[in-house]
Order: sequence, then structure tokens, then C-alpha cells
Amino acid sequence: MAQARDSAGRPRVVIIGGGFGGLEAAKALAREPVEITLIDRENHHCFQPLLYQVATAALTPSDIAWPIRGILGPQKNVLVLMTEVVGIDSGARIVRTAAGRDVGYDFLIVATGATHAYFGHDDWARWAPGLKGIDDATAIRRRILMAFERAELETEAAKRAAFTTFVIVGGGPTGVEMAGAIAEVAQHALPPDFRNVDPARARILLIEAGPRILPTMPERLSAYAKTTLQRMGVEVRTGVAVTGADERGVLLGDERIETGATIWAAGVKASAAAEWLHVPHDRAGRVQVEQDLSVPGHPELFIVGDAAAVFDRAGKPVPGIAPAAKQMGRYAAAVITARLRGTEIGPFAYHHQGDLATIGRKAAIVKLGRLTLTGFVGWLFWSVVHIYFLIGVRSRIAVAFNWLWDYVTFRRRSRLILRQNP
Repeated sequence: MAQARDSAGRPRVVIIGGGFGGLEAAKALAREPVEITLIDRENHHCFQPLLYQVATAALTPSDIAWPIRGILGPQKNVLVLMTEVVGIDSGARIVRTAAGRDVGYDFLIVATGATHAYFGHDDWARWAPGLKGIDDATAIRRRILMAFERAELETEAAKRAAFTTFVIVGGGPTGVEMAGAIAEVAQHALPPDFRNVDPARARILLIEAGPRILPTMPERLSAYAKTTLQRMGVEVRTGVAVTGADERGVLLGDERIETGATIWAAGVKASAAAEWLHVPHDRAGRVQVEQDLSVPGHPELFIVGDAAAVFDRAGKPVPGIAPAAKQMGRYAAAVITARLRGTEIGPFAYHHQGDLATIGRKAAIVKLGRLTLTGFVGWLFWSVVHIYFLIGVRSRIAVAFNWLWDYVTFRRRSRLILRQNP
């Protein structure tokens, strides 16, 4: 068994994942007499709500991502290890890593998030990438911009039309935001730069298998989003499922659509936490946890964020959004702190802070309890909230300036096509 306590006899807390939940847990334990080891396969924390803006050339990766060591550097009780977790021995209380280093723990917080779900068609991932990290965003940006470059070279009208057709699969917030952003890039940022093709005539389709887009929001807000997208030139098609995807396009039943790029925003599945632990999980792979977010039979082991199946007081699943992950991370840290002091705290209670989605440069949907905002006022509120939650003054200033510049000039300064590694 790996040693679980450090040389000073302090309990060791291991956190897997440097996302919203993991970072919040680490920061909440900053003043506690524990030694924290945070493990992540990336060296950075990414502000996922704005990934789509990197994918559509509005922001650069450095605007929304920060080195984990830089965030936690001032916190003296944290050791950061950049490696991938390959397994957990909950009996021996050991985390096994790809680097061959075993890390022992007294308490373990698993905050490994979620990845794309293709509902049994993982082979589609090659042709319809999802948006979960910086690599995804820059790859999608490359596909979108390369589609216009190929159209500029093409002499056949039919092939040119195919290159400038974009399909977004999934009508949740990510799909809605991507569709609106691509429409803006095509209609405003790119037309002055091309001669043989008119980017403003690009065809953008948002495909949703359910009866309406933004299904978690009230119907009137869903209808507003649909109408706004349609005014921007986006084709919104509901009640239609993708039945196939390949290099050249997608299948919607018997209908084939040739595309320049297909983007997947239709679903997520949890990380491999349930497989590591060999514990019950739901259809999305989320671990079924106790009311204190611990794994049944293992009070020292917590699952937070998208990897956990958690329900609110009304019995509804807690949504997989950043505020929920942060609340869970803070709560898990509070449980650990209480136990070290010989006390207990009540069960986890999720507090929903509202729903937000932006639809282009002048419209957004905001729902805060009974208060709803739409249009330009909603967009201003959405912008202020997202700028506020960015890490660091530099990032807030940079993003605010970029948004102001884009709003005034209709330009996108980050239209760089980066070559893929061989």
C-alpha cells in the first residue's frame, strides 16, 4: 500500500481533475492541515462556457485557459502532477497513473468531468468532433476556416455549396451558441476577405432530435431562440435525428447533407470513474453517489461534477454546468474539513443560479428564477457574467476588449488555421 500521509502526518487529499470542481475543492482546502495532490492530464484549466468562441475565432486559447500551476501556485499545500490516471484501487487507497507513479490518499475527490457521447456510434467522432477542450476548439476552428478556403479554390458550384454548409448536431446551449457564432463569422467577418465565394451565403443547420431546442428552458424562451437563429439565417430542424456521419457529410434518415464541417453537441457521457472504481452508474456513466457525494461503501471517496449522478431537492438531476461542479467541489472539501474536526455536515443541496445562452452578438437568453432577459439586454448580462467568472484581471480585460472590438468592427482577430500534427 502506498503511504497515505506525508512526513508531517497530515492527511493526504488527492484530487483527480483540474476543472471547475477539482479547482474549487483544492482552493477550499487551502487553509486546512492537509497535503493536496491534484492530478490532471492537461497543464491548464479551461473555461469551457467560452470554448465555442475559440472555435469560431472570437477568442484565443490563452483568453480562456490558464496553467493549473499558476492558479494554485500560491497555495503551499498543493502538489500538481501532470499525468493521466489509469485506475483507482479503492481498497488500498491508491491512484495509479500512466507515469507509473502510485499516489496514496486518505481522501479522494474525483472531478474528471465528461466527454462526448455518440450513442453507440463512436466512429462518428472522427467526422463530427465535439467541444470539450482547447484542442477540440482549435480543431473545429480549423475545419470551419478550411471549409471556406476550399470553397474559394473550388470551381464547381455544387461542391462550393457543400464546403460552405455546416451542420451542428444538438440543440442545447452549446449547439445554439455554435450555430449563432458560425452564422456571424460567415455573414460579417469573412465576406471582405474572399473573392470567388460569398461566405454570407453559407448554409448553417442546427439539428435537434427532440421536439425543440433548449429543452431545459421554458417553451417561450426556446421559441425565441429558434426565431432569433432563423432571422440570422440558421435552419433549425427539430424532431430529426442524425443516422450517419462520414468525411463528406451526415445522414438524416434518407436525406444526405454534404458539409464542410459537422460539429457534435448532442450529448455527453461521464469519464471513466465508474470503470476505475467498479461501482454502479447510470446510462451516461455517472457514478451513483450518496447524499454527501461519496461512493457507497467508501466515505473517503467523493465524486463531483459531471462524473456524479446527483439530484436536487425536487428529484431532478443536477445539470452538468460549471456552477454545479463548483458547488460540489466546495461541498466535498467541506465534508473533509468537518470530518478532520470530528464533526459532520448535512447532505449536499444544489442551488440553481440560473440558465444562460447567447445567440450571436446582440441576443441572449437569461433565466434567473422568475426573471427572464432576452435580446440585447440579455446579451449584456450574459457578457458581464462570463467576464466576471474568468480567472485573472488580464483575461477579463482581454475578453472584454475583444468582444467590444468584434462588436464595433464585425471582425474576428483569431482567424488562424493551425496545421494538425502528423
